[in-house]
Amino acid sequence: MMKKLVSIILICVLLGVTLQGSSLPVIQKKDTPQQPAPVPVRSDFFLHMYVSFLLRLAHKPSLAAGIIRGDELVWSQAYGYYDIENQKVATTQTLYLQASVSKTVTATALMQLYEQGLFRLDDDVNMYLPFSLRNPNHPDVPITIEMILSHRSSLADDNLYWIALSYIPGDPDVEGFPYPWLMEYLTPGGSAYSSSIWSQDEPGEKYYYANIGFSLVAYLVEILSHQDFNEYCKEHIFQPLQMNSTGFRLRDVNIENVAVPYEYKNNGYFRHPQYGIHVLYPAITLRTSIEDYSHFIIAHMNDGVWNGVRILNESTVQLMHTAHFSPTDTYNYGYGWQVTNKPLKKTYGHSGGYVGALDLVTIVPADSTAVLLFSNALDSELHSTRMEWNAFNAINKALFQKAKRLP
Repeated sequence: MMKKLVSIILICVLLGVTLQGSSLPVIQKKDTPQQPAPVPVRSDFFLHMYVSFLLRLAHKPSLAAGIIRGDELVWSQAYGYYDIENQKVATTQTLYLQASVSKTVTATALMQLYEQGLFRLDDDVNMYLPFSLRNPNHPDVPITIEMILSHRSSLADDNLYWIALSYIPGDPDVEGFPYPWLMEYLTPGGSAYSSSIWSQDEPGEKYYYANIGFSLVAYLVEILSHQDFNEYCKEHIFQPLQMNSTGFRLRDVNIENVAVPYEYKNNGYFRHPQYGIHVLYPAITLRTSIEDYSHFIIAHMNDGVWNGVRILNESTVQLMHTAHFSPTDTYNYGYGWQVTNKPLKKTYGHSGGYVGALDLVTIVPADSTAVLLFSNALDSELHSTRMEWNAFNAINKALFQKAKRLP
């Protein structure tokens, strides 16, 4: 596969075909002159061609990428247009919807409160909630906070009907969230309840990925800190780390700099409105840039410290990046972080995919290296074939190879 891709790229070069701007838009304004995408430095020429080819293959209108070594963002580049219709060129300051990568920040917020001794990880969550949270199939088994953080609470699925109702252009608030909405959603007899959200397995036994669990994490942050979750993150994470453009809500960011969420279907890009999913916003709707988010990743890579600012203790960071179920499984989960137990090299990070977003963050602690990839489209035709993730993984590998050649 790699030889075939390289051959195609070399043919393009020989024929004088330029792939600058990566996924050139299907829709173009005839009365708007096309602006050239940033030209990479000479040493990045073949990498740029390779990445641009993969983006075309996966139908991505834009991509922002970065490489972190140690405590520094040592390389970054953007490709394509984050707003096709208005020919806006992507940069490393462009804000991208993070989808499930958002969970890394939400978990960090709660673990800051853990460090203050406000709870124990093995505490029954009912010690803090104003309602009783139990799997109705196992009503006598406590659900602990660490189970929720590591997707082992036995919450099994999102009720798509209610989630779809909260998919709202413009990101207005949903009345009653987080409480009593979470009670109505999670407890039998509630107005938003469905038995499908709970698995048949006992809490703590198996891994089930559940976005709503991180809405609970954010609610615990509010209960324990006596502060709105969104405001808490601004004060204790974004401001200390100088993530000045970052936010969970559209009202907190410069919407003109947010990548448009696209869906590729019927051989073209369908433009979605900028939106909120308020009942899941702590799990999905973080919007940040390569420049901003690199500060957060550097802190996690360097025992909780970025630029002399500590947001977590070293022991807490290690706890979050530790696999919290079978250590023999290749894929695992820590507290808000995906962990891969590869035979020769451990990695941690997070992936994310949602309407108009596909993102991948990979950290290799043994090499003190990380690669960040943010994009602004999902392909409704290719997603089921894994083409998008295959392309992303190929770009990921190429950037890790580049990292080895950096001084």
